[in-house]
Amino acid sequence: MNDNNNNADTNWPVEIMRSDRRRRTVSAELKGGTLLVRAPQGMTDAELEPIIANLQERLAKKVAKRNLPQTDADLEKVARELNQKYFHGRLRWHSIRYVTNQNGRFGSCTPSQGTIRISHRLAAMPAWVRDYVVMHELAHLEEANHGPRFWKLVNRYPLTERARGYLMAVGLEEDEG
Repeated sequence: MNDNNNNADTNWPVEIMRSDRRRRTVSAELKGGTLLVRAPQGMTDAELEPIIANLQERLAKKVAKRNLPQTDADLEKVARELNQKYFHGRLRWHSIRYVTNQNGRFGSCTPSQGTIRISHRLAAMPAWVRDYVVMHELAHLEEANHGPRFWKLVNRYPLTERARGYLMAVGLEEDEG
């Protein structure tokens, strides 16, 4: 069974946990950007496939209700707004896009190329956490390292400390103080 949903907007990795204690029910939750599916031990991948597809569709609708950007164009709009508000519109980048290959981090920036990549897992996080990650990567366009000048830029975003705490709680933000 393919453990990845092919819909780019909701391409959460799927982890299936089978249990002898479960008899008929299947449940799912989004945990750390992974769709964790709990199923009966005897249920085959073929039986699970349509159930997981339905669960992913329902979760995608729930995420969409949070008004989180689901496309690269939406993400570009968020970056432009943050650039205007916190950098007076002076930053320039070549591209900002969602990617599905970042499992140990939520974003990355290559300042020399002007490319910013944001993990698709942010779609399941609160908007203020997503905004912090975008702000963090935008700041790298001016300061490539995590030195004091970098953090001074990032800390213009008022929810930086809260967002970092949130990401630490899900185990994906290192204490770079």
